[in-house]
Amino acid sequence: MQKINVLFVCMGNICRSPTAEGVFTRLVNTQQLDQYFVIDSAGTHAYHIGSAPDSRSQQAALERGVDLASLRARKVTYDDFEEFDHVLVMDNDNYATLMSACPVDLQHKITYFLDYAPQLKVKEVPDPYYGDGEGFGRVLDLIEEASVGFLHALQAKGCIPVTKTN
Repeated sequence: MQKINVLFVCMGNICRSPTAEGVFTRLVNTQQLDQYFVIDSAGTHAYHIGSAPDSRSQQAALERGVDLASLRARKVTYDDFEEFDHVLVMDNDNYATLMSACPVDLQHKITYFLDYAPQLKVKEVPDPYYGDGEGFGRVLDLIEEASVGFLHALQAKGCIPVTKTN
């Protein structure tokens, strides 16, 4: 069975993208679909390579039952464009950075994560790093909606089975 490789990308890989990795991983695990996925996250910049997610991201996620403690930041590599089927970005800057680095024939893999939650009527997951603690909850709200939407989109395409708990 060929697994679906999913990469979540933000700038530093310590707030939004590890949160998305954790939330989506929990979702596929609770739906008993983990055997169909390889899930990872990365940043467009090398600011925090090897660092754990921001403590505020970890705390906000843990309050919703998502443990991010084992994740470590890394930078997107050229090989990621080949390896991953879906490269889901958090904002316009991430999108532009990846599109300029990605081979033209693989650019179709890069999409905005919030495209999978059109009901939210926003395109970007805001970076909570410099804001107050409230931003981390908002990020989780957006990511949870987009995670469900992304999973449903894959199921609608027949990439993975629809589960009874959907």
